[in-house]
Amino acid sequence: MKKKTTIYDIAKELNITVSTVSRALNNISSISEETRNAVWETAKKLNYRPNKIATSLSSGKTNIIGVVIPSAKIQFFSSVVHSLEQALKKAGYSILLYQSNESIESEKNGIQTLLEAQVDGIIISLSLETDNIDHIRKVESEGKPLIVFDRIHNELNVPSVAINDIMAGYIATKHLIDSGYKKIAYVSTRHKIKIFDDRYKGYIDALQEANMPLNENLIILDELSIQGGIKATEKLLKLIDKPDAIIGGDDFTALGIIKGLSTKGIVPPKVGVIGFANQTFSEYITPSLSTIDQQAVKMGQECASLFLRLINKKSSTNTDSPEKIILDPILVARDSTK
Repeated sequence: MKKKTTIYDIAKELNITVSTVSRALNNISSISEETRNAVWETAKKLNYRPNKIATSLSSGKTNIIGVVIPSAKIQFFSSVVHSLEQALKKAGYSILLYQSNESIESEKNGIQTLLEAQVDGIIISLSLETDNIDHIRKVESEGKPLIVFDRIHNELNVPSVAINDIMAGYIATKHLIDSGYKKIAYVSTRHKIKIFDDRYKGYIDALQEANMPLNENLIILDELSIQGGIKATEKLLKLIDKPDAIIGGDDFTALGIIKGLSTKGIVPPKVGVIGFANQTFSEYITPSLSTIDQQAVKMGQECASLFLRLINKKSSTNTDSPEKIILDPILVARDSTK
């Protein structure tokens, strides 16, 4: 096996000291431009690659950010991560991605793995199962910057980036009311997650504003998935007083609702359907799905900017109130409600 090139090899090749090579590779201003150029050219010729682990041990930084998301299969999260990575890359940071797959145990393992990897901070969106947050507080206890995005927690008073989910639920419901629907069902998750609780509050606010009654039979809190949407629709269509519009807790659930309606020969907008997240498929299914855009790209950019503000502070301990960025949801009206 070919021996790996070290700074000692570069020093020997140029007949200079190892410390001079080290300072040149780190672009220290005390080293002349001529020497720096010679060192870099020799490093390239000898195929030298810096030892990042050794560098991180000496500097206390890895320039790697841990990112934990519920699932990369969900386009919203993959879009946030792509935007986040692009923004952090410009600042010289890489990301280490971990998927919790909506499991609190997997989320715990992910955070432990990232902390052991000595990441410079963690940016996380919580799993559906996350109720106890002791494992997340461990990030804070180690003095590392922590940011929560999208799925935040009431008991976690840390910097965060999210949309106004009460407004999101309100906008979705009001859009259906303004489109002439009178009996609006609500299908979402049984898990007690703040963003879904807030959307439900927005739903109730819109009904109350329109002096429309809240019918408990039209509310199904169970599973967020295509299959969950199908099952919920089957239940709703068995009611004597059937809904004329259905809100899905996310676009996958809304897709299941459309599929459930189609089995009974019902095509939206005969029964209106709206979701959340503005997944790519929502524009291309038939009928196209009305949805609430959660500004995934901007959310990723805001997470990156917020992280850089935190990491650049002299101390990772923030005595001020943590910065909480709230983005506005955007209605995307399509054929399923027209």
